[in-house]
Amino acid sequence: MSIELIKHLQSVLEDIRQQGLFKPERPLESPQGPSVHAQNWDEDLINLCANNYLGLANHPDMLAAAHEGLDNHGFGMASVRFICGTQDIHKALERKVADFVGMDDAILFSSCFDANAGIFEVLLGENDAVISDSLNHASIIDGIRLCKAQRLRYANNDMADLEAKLIAAAGARFRLVVTDGVFSMDGTFANLPAICDLAEAHDALVMVDDSHAIGFIGERGAGTPEMHGVEGRVHITSGTFGKALGGASGGYITGPQPVVDILRQRARPYLFSNSLAPSIVNATLAALDLLEASAELRRQLADNTRYFRERIGAAGFDVIAGTHPIVPIMTGDAVKAQQLAAELMQHGVYVTAFSFPVVPQGMARVRTQMSAAHDREQLERAIDAFIAVGKQLQLI
Repeated sequence: MSIELIKHLQSVLEDIRQQGLFKPERPLESPQGPSVHAQNWDEDLINLCANNYLGLANHPDMLAAAHEGLDNHGFGMASVRFICGTQDIHKALERKVADFVGMDDAILFSSCFDANAGIFEVLLGENDAVISDSLNHASIIDGIRLCKAQRLRYANNDMADLEAKLIAAAGARFRLVVTDGVFSMDGTFANLPAICDLAEAHDALVMVDDSHAIGFIGERGAGTPEMHGVEGRVHITSGTFGKALGGASGGYITGPQPVVDILRQRARPYLFSNSLAPSIVNATLAALDLLEASAELRRQLADNTRYFRERIGAAGFDVIAGTHPIVPIMTGDAVKAQQLAAELMQHGVYVTAFSFPVVPQGMARVRTQMSAAHDREQLERAIDAFIAVGKQLQLI
């Protein structure tokens, strides 16, 4: 039986390869940054596919803070939080995150995936309902599957459909609407004002995963609720330290004190996972200090995003409109997306193709992402490469 399973897996993998959906990993021999050095590659590559929005992944202040955390608090905790895995800096980071987004309290997780995987089964039971946007992140989908609540899904950013689902869930004891603040494949924003209006009209709570917004969206970088002016109307947020806030690992939930307190008691990914490493905690504290001290990184990111979007759109590429640093270059065809990514590598630009099942059939793309660490010369070289390859592949 075990041999048959191995043969079956080999067949499945071959099918994935044949469909052009196999996702190889390309080892880097350099730190994460606006340019990287890939193993077995002669030249550095301009990196347009990292979540390193603010360029903090190898920032000297982050490295210094990480070393300080290592020197003063050790390498690892070898424990979960409630046994002997809570240090003063863990509590300090929870307080700082909560204050940054304007919530009562925050709780740290090993990742935002764990945060989203752990919250729904704690808060919601079989008499409740959770109403989720159709383009929400996989971690939200998996977390909802773990709870016993009634599950309803509304079409992406479709407020009429959301209202219909709220009406359908009218008999539930508690109702929770959950959405990504930014939809990661498209770089589009959830319509939080309208979502909050509908939730209030139907006595529902609102939860937002702000992983692709925290640190750089909003006047202070506090995320999509700040950008939309609905801070007091969003009840729970989740987010990550693995993108704009240093790019390492770790996630969080923020919300009312009772929500955070019950998660400490019952959230399985929190109770049964090691505490975040002190170096990551200390560096994340430094990242938040940087954001509070200056808006320069956010301004640079916004400038780079505007420049790249304007130039790549003017060249004739099919780009999903918006203002977010996620800039999807649409090809429609999965093979064309792979060809575009491969040819750009030959031109010194590191990007990745996305196709089904990560995105819907016929919606293949190369997702580019801007960073505050990119300089203008790097962006110009990348745009020139896109134009040359786009003409070669008859995309423009």
